[in-house]
Amino acid sequence: MNLDLIPNIKHTTSGNFFLLAGPCAIESEDMALHIAEKVIDITDKLEIPYVFKGSFKKANRSRIDSFTGIGDEKALKILRKVSETFNVPTVTDIHEVSDAAMAAEYVDVLQIPAFLVRQTDLVVAAAKTGKVVNLKKGQFMSPEAMQHAAQKVKDAGSNKVWITDRGTMFGYQDMIVDFRGIPTMRQFAPTVLDVTHSLQQPNQSSGVTGGRPDMIETIARAGIVNNVDGLFIETHFDPANAKSDGANMLHLNHLENLLTNLVKIRKTINEL
Repeated sequence: MNLDLIPNIKHTTSGNFFLLAGPCAIESEDMALHIAEKVIDITDKLEIPYVFKGSFKKANRSRIDSFTGIGDEKALKILRKVSETFNVPTVTDIHEVSDAAMAAEYVDVLQIPAFLVRQTDLVVAAAKTGKVVNLKKGQFMSPEAMQHAAQKVKDAGSNKVWITDRGTMFGYQDMIVDFRGIPTMRQFAPTVLDVTHSLQQPNQSSGVTGGRPDMIETIARAGIVNNVDGLFIETHFDPANAKSDGANMLHLNHLENLLTNLVKIRKTINEL
């Protein structure tokens, strides 16, 4: 796994997975800095390469009155502030072609949301910025189909591409992770497992997505055992009052214990 593609990422010889973690959405500067500082304390201790995650806006919401952001430029400046304050790379998702060049001025990795991963113009625009492009696997797509999304990035002139599994639709209101997909997608690009979104319970009658945060460690352990390159975990110091995806986020207080256990598992797997 070549992490040299990402500016400012801390290299280690630990053989660990890398981590994309942070809040679902940027709610304020204080909130983002608080979460970043806590996660960095943990990842430095455990020698886990780290990328701070935060959405500068949320375009895909169940209801029109759902929180969408604090303003594009304001949120992107906060992401830059996190990067400059802690010397860590950052990732945010984009939703429109015009977002690509704008967000690329502020972050190191551009993420394509699962529902949009087949949008060729969006994928190509992200690739042409020269940033790493993180492709979320569509809930409706097979692992094999992701080779074509990754190829779009390469055909646009960039080899800076990751694939992230975030579960597959299972009925109307549940997700399931097919761990057979990890070795399949690793043939096409470094592969990340989005633990928390894989535990979403979408399409609730209330218009608010549910989740199973009690299963976070179960899914994360399985990903590590199956040699996933990286993990994606949304975390917050007050998930119950988070403005987006609180139902499936990990409480920040539980992150260190989770990662400590996962590092032990990865060490064992590396020794086999």
